[in-house]
Amino acid sequence: MPYYRAAGSVPPKRHTQHRAPDGSLYFEELMGEEGFSSDSSLLYHVNIPSTIAAYRVWELPDQSLVPNHPLTPRHLSTHDLFGESTSGTDAVTGRRLLLGNADVRLSYVVADITSPYYRNAIGDECLYVEAGTARVETVFGDLPVGEGDYVVIPRATTYRIVPDGPVRLYAVEANSHITPAKRYLSRFGQLLEHAPFCERDLRGPENLRVLDEQDVEVYIKHRGNGPGGIAGTVHTLPHHPFDVVGWDGCLYPYVFSIHDFEPLTGRVHQPPPAHQVFEGHNFVICNFVPRKVDYHPLAIPVPYYHSNVDSDEVMFYCGGDYEARKGSGIGQGSISLHPGGHPHGPQPGAYERSLGAESFDELAVMVDTFRPLELGEAARACDDGVYAFSWANGGKEAGK
Repeated sequence: MPYYRAAGSVPPKRHTQHRAPDGSLYFEELMGEEGFSSDSSLLYHVNIPSTIAAYRVWELPDQSLVPNHPLTPRHLSTHDLFGESTSGTDAVTGRRLLLGNADVRLSYVVADITSPYYRNAIGDECLYVEAGTARVETVFGDLPVGEGDYVVIPRATTYRIVPDGPVRLYAVEANSHITPAKRYLSRFGQLLEHAPFCERDLRGPENLRVLDEQDVEVYIKHRGNGPGGIAGTVHTLPHHPFDVVGWDGCLYPYVFSIHDFEPLTGRVHQPPPAHQVFEGHNFVICNFVPRKVDYHPLAIPVPYYHSNVDSDEVMFYCGGDYEARKGSGIGQGSISLHPGGHPHGPQPGAYERSLGAESFDELAVMVDTFRPLELGEAARACDDGVYAFSWANGGKEAGK
């Protein structure tokens, strides 16, 4: 994170004694990245944070991946993955894997019950709230979230998700850290004037509290020998993981609303990097929001056809009316996968329809990866099977 925060009770000097009112010592934990060489925070626990009372295997949901072969653009209907009743699904164990590679995994879930306490020890997570509201409870405090919020959760942060009702989440799980685009940051980490958002737009944790419970389970996703090199373990802790009386530093979970993204526009069509918000190792996250469009008198507002020779493009359509995809079956909750090696662009007729448009009312989250994506069980379950033909004859001959 680009700036410092503090919450609760911390001593005036780091790595010095910090005592409870009864005189007992609190236990200091450094949570830091890149081997003590990058962002970190110091947390002060009532109990020793390393203690484990028991452990067992967590059998993860299906993490298998198969190649996108033959090479095919695809349309995935995420709203088909969960029925009308989602009773009993939580936002951690209920995630269904859509797409993945060695750098990132994309999942989807509709949850309506409280998740177990959870820690991703593989990489940072970025959760996008498509619909609904929830409270993300973390060891740093709570994050109230709702439609349009990104929740960025650093690796190894213990948290759980408490929905207020059914909540739809699109989960980007990295094998690395997820940060604002580096070109938006000064060499000291401040968001610069040309960035499409600033620190005022980022919401940090609140309501830090100490819970006194025994035998609390924490589900941990970690490196292992399972599909994709991933495994799961459940640790039973003799005390509650939320026993932090105070913390300070520059590493913590935060929320950014897509509605606070200030779009960059121009006289002619702006390329996807103009819409970037976050990045991880070998992938970027962009968002397309309602905006004024190109104002050159001869501008074509929809994207030009393009070949992403170095990347796969995944677009999650989460609001509005996406002009370039009319006539292809794309709707709320759709995902389009355009793999590297396949030129793609607007559907037939979109060029002409867009001429003279002054604004677009569209909302989408895009993930571009620099290694090929493979198909998870959820993608295989909700692929419409005909999207590849949607450019031919306006899609009228789809599947033939």
